[in-house]
Amino acid sequence: MEIGKTLHLELYNQVKHMTEKYRSQVVEMHDDYLFIDYPINERTNKATYLHTGTPLKVNYIGQDGSVYSFQTTVTTRTKRTVPVLVIDFPKEDKIKRIQRREYVRIQTAVDVAVHFEKACKEPFTTVTKDISGGGLSIFIPDSNHLAQGDLLNVWIVLPMQSGSYHYVEAKTEVIRTKLSEHAVPTASIKFISITNTHREKIIRYCFEKQWEARQKELM
Repeated sequence: MEIGKTLHLELYNQVKHMTEKYRSQVVEMHDDYLFIDYPINERTNKATYLHTGTPLKVNYIGQDGSVYSFQTTVTTRTKRTVPVLVIDFPKEDKIKRIQRREYVRIQTAVDVAVHFEKACKEPFTTVTKDISGGGLSIFIPDSNHLAQGDLLNVWIVLPMQSGSYHYVEAKTEVIRTKLSEHAVPTASIKFISITNTHREKIIRYCFEKQWEARQKELM
């Protein structure tokens, strides 16, 4: 946890019988509590005031790429350079590690633009077969050819639950290709150069897709 860390908050709305999701940032830290920005509702994209005593579930991505979670309560509100909420920050043994990015791979189709680093071949657009914080698999369109060891620059478009789009850029390497007479060929690609901010966007996208799948299972 550090100042500026993005937090993803979940609050169960007992009136609407649904979980509302918010995002916020850490403004200031103390041993037992955090000052955070007024949360932004992921559905409406508007700032929200949460009353003192409101229970919350907090998720965030640690420096090791793991997703961490803890339960907390809004303690009060105050003002620093901007109005902020104060929430309890539990001891380490109350914070649960949910997952590690290298094991989280989501099957999903998102748009990708592919450019060869040496410009030896024409760039092309395609969609993913799956994606994770460590890399992705893409479908190889007709007339395009990828080989193991190819270095690529990719631009990925991630549609978030809030309705916004996150754009990710990375340098990558083709690890292997899979050809089949009965299916569209695919290529497995790993990230070899990507900013922490862009990797966090991918991990967050995967986390949202997992959450969606869990909600569907409960319906």
